Amino acid sequence: MDIGGTKCAVIIGRLNEHDAPFEILYREAIDTDKSVSPQTMLDRLDALLAPQFAKYPIQAIGVSCGGPLDSRKGLILSPPNLPGWDEVPIVERLSKTYGVPAHLQNDANACAVAEWKFGAGKGTENMVFCTMGTGFGAGLILNGRLYAGANDNAGEIGHVRLTELGPVGYGKQGSVEGFCSGGGIAQVGRTFALAAIQQGNPPSFCQTIGDLDKITAKSLALAAQQGDEVAIAVWQAVGHYLGKALAILIDVINPERIVIGSIFARSGELLRKPMEETIRAEALAHAAKVCEVVPAELGEAIGDIAALSVATL
Repeated sequence: MDIGGTKCAVIIGRLNEHDAPFEILYREAIDTDKSVSPQTMLDRLDALLAPQFAKYPIQAIGVSCGGPLDSRKGLILSPPNLPGWDEVPIVERLSKTYGVPAHLQNDANACAVAEWKFGAGKGTENMVFCTMGTGFGAGLILNGRLYAGANDNAGEIGHVRLTELGPVGYGKQGSVEGFCSGGGIAQVGRTFALAAIQQGNPPSFCQTIGDLDKITAKSLALAAQQGDEVAIAVWQAVGHYLGKALAILIDVINPERIVIGSIFARSGELLRKPMEETIRAEALAHAAKVCEVVPAELGEAIGDIAALSVATL
């Protein structure tokens, strides 16, 4: 099960020894209805899942959900995008209902396991997976095992403050998420665009002050790819701060690979040079030497594969 604030999906998969990590046997998604109780939403998911037990020899259930949660107790603990989901005992419910083991992980950890087992992290013992989309977080694979921390809060690199002043992300000004998430990149773009407009040189992606709110990471990427100098400068700045964040991970975790999804997978060419320059300047040389930074490989299928991967833990 992939449980999100917009959609929830039930996916049935079989481990595949060939190119694809899983053979997808069944997938059905429904809108997340925030006007009803979590129990009602889970009843709706049960209506999709229960019939599949008559069709397939299901051995385990994995649940990927945004945090906070308690993976050991199997509880969903009021994620911001799921209001009212307070201490929902989803693992107990699923294991009792279906008589198979059930496992719960936050979505960043689930994606880390997916990329480690089946994607760009395959073959590593120490790997970091970074989300780089709506938010910025990390899942940690240490010594060949998922590391979640004392209460599932390990890897929250997005909350780390890089500067006292700067864009806001994760509720903190100047944080990694403030600079490196989709919304953060848009904030950086607005700052650069406003300065250019005030200097009489409006960029192609924002001609007037009234257009500032229309700036997105996507529009900045398109403008940079078309040679807009202000947009290119935005991505250079973001790449610099991304490098600072990764240098912290390299120094503390000493991974052999950092895998980055979403925005980096789509626009990594705009970020790589300033990112690598900053890593060389900031990280311990011996640790940086053994660490490669690569885009995620699983693409749009990562949510499904992540949820299925949790079932293999």
